[in-house]
Amino acid sequence: MSRLLETKELTKRFGGLVAVNEVDFYVNEGETVGIIGPNGSGKTTFFNLVSGFFPPTRGSIVFLDHDITRLQPEQRVSLGIGRTFQLVSVFDSLKVWENLVLCVARMTEEKLNPFAFMTKPTSNRMIRDKCLEALKLVGLEAAAEITTAVLSYGSKRMLEIAISLSLRPKLLLLDEPFAGLSDDEINEVLSLLHRVRKNFTLIIVEHKISRIVNIVERMYVMNEGHIICTGSPVDVLKNSEVQECYWGKEAPVNEEII
Repeated sequence: MSRLLETKELTKRFGGLVAVNEVDFYVNEGETVGIIGPNGSGKTTFFNLVSGFFPPTRGSIVFLDHDITRLQPEQRVSLGIGRTFQLVSVFDSLKVWENLVLCVARMTEEKLNPFAFMTKPTSNRMIRDKCLEALKLVGLEAAAEITTAVLSYGSKRMLEIAISLSLRPKLLLLDEPFAGLSDDEINEVLSLLHRVRKNFTLIIVEHKISRIVNIVERMYVMNEGHIICTGSPVDVLKNSEVQECYWGKEAPVNEEII
């Protein structure tokens, strides 16, 4: 497998706080990789560095053999990096399908009139069809004409994933995709990820460890800004430093998690 993304000594300081500390990380094309760690360990800050929302203090980020360390977020999207956020980020005042219009239009090869596109209701049939196609992938096609505000939180999460997928990313960063979801909603998201993982490279940050051990091939553990362990999920969760980080020095690992 070819290397898709790699960071070297990636570091982010906020004043005296080192949120991400010399992180060496990689993901191969077609892999699904997990990142776990306690609250405040630097996981989301790492995602913000990879996606361009924060500039690093030092270190490098290479994507598809290109140094993207100083590129803006929109430039990284154009190269093929998409992401979701801890808190669902959708447009509540729009219809469900309208949430996807900007992403679909960005990726279309058809030349659009910018003035007409920004000042009139969307009437382009090709764009609408592609929006509906993305909604069908996540099981929301029946809700296309509903105002987004009335969706459940779980459906909004699925919509957010649909928005990211409509950008046709080569790499998709999922930041706590199960946060705030019921067990049934988590199962729906997991089912979707199992369906699409063959078409994308995924990096998943998640606190619900038991939910990702059967979908990720490798796992990184962050603590206090450092990567403290990496390997297969089973090997990582049996690591003594990881067990101490999560459950304390005397607490044995919960076998149900493995």
